[in-house]
Amino acid sequence: MTKDTKINVLNIGLMLFSCAAAFVMPFEVFLFAYAILGPLHYLTEISWLHDRNYFSKGKYDYIVLLVIGVLITLQYFASRFHFWPYDSNDNEEIAKKFDNLGDTLILLALLGGFIMAFVKSMPVKIISLFLAFLIANQAFAIDENGERNNSMFLYIITAFVPTLIHVYVFTGFFMLFGALKSRSRSGLWSIVVFILCPILLITLFRDTNFISVTSYGVKAYGGPNSPDGFFNLNQSILGRFFNPSHLVKHIPGVDISKADDNTLWNALVYRSQTGILIMRFIAFAYTYHYLNWFSKTEVIRWHKIPKARFIAVIVLWIISITIYTIDYSKGLLWLFFLSFCHVLLEFPLNFTSIVGIGKETGNILKNGFKPKVALARK
Repeated sequence: MTKDTKINVLNIGLMLFSCAAAFVMPFEVFLFAYAILGPLHYLTEISWLHDRNYFSKGKYDYIVLLVIGVLITLQYFASRFHFWPYDSNDNEEIAKKFDNLGDTLILLALLGGFIMAFVKSMPVKIISLFLAFLIANQAFAIDENGERNNSMFLYIITAFVPTLIHVYVFTGFFMLFGALKSRSRSGLWSIVVFILCPILLITLFRDTNFISVTSYGVKAYGGPNSPDGFFNLNQSILGRFFNPSHLVKHIPGVDISKADDNTLWNALVYRSQTGILIMRFIAFAYTYHYLNWFSKTEVIRWHKIPKARFIAVIVLWIISITIYTIDYSKGLLWLFFLSFCHVLLEFPLNFTSIVGIGKETGNILKNGFKPKVALARK
């Protein structure tokens, strides 16, 4: 087998491994991958992106995304620890506007990532970013009734782009672009398996919960009132796309008439059939997202960095794992900025991959599925 084929076969194996693990213990598998593989992924990817100018047209474009990451982090920590304007009921109106800040900035970063990936002219870039800010600000504007647009599109942008779209959809685009660019048949087969795995996760053993979530898993993953954790993602998916009142009726041992809302939501996320199926996909998507990155080290070559930087990456990784081991919620706070920034800084690459897929598909339709070396010799 060629080197390319070996890497793709390895990745198919890693997909199947991630899929099997997600079947057995979805919550714990996710928590383990997020705490152990996640920090090393953030550090090495940001380092790799930095050496490639973040796939943007301007040398300092990334600073805009970095500033957005800082602002989102400050807003989150102000809300989390009740700093101004969340320190008093007198600032309720200001706090409501600040609540929109994070979502507005995510949309701005997404639009800005597209601009930075393809616009070279500085005047055009500045004007485009200003227009992007106006669009993002208007999209989440609060009306006279104190409400904001709650459309499905904006929900997907704010809830899924930093999470499942980042780890699954953008990973798929990156893999597909690489397979098409290298004209790799084994790479295309890996895409097929990548798409099939979530289908298997939600169709096979639907009524089987192999190992119930542990008490540690519940504590680390969070609950309806947890200030940290991931519970809100599962809760929002269940509330937005399903009928919670119908689902909870089918959970054994839950008395709807006596249980409060928190008890019902915990049962829905951790014990309902739909809640388990959702968690299987989340566990698979995150686990393979990290494994895919490390399996392609020789191709991506993220490890080819100055020795001092490499040592710094390893030291920070060990510190992060230690904090997660002591207290999982403290680990989330410690790495909030880094985890969010690596999502934002990747946006130009995501759009480059999407456009690259279009270009390579056009070339294939025109010249056939032939390696570029063969076309050059022709």
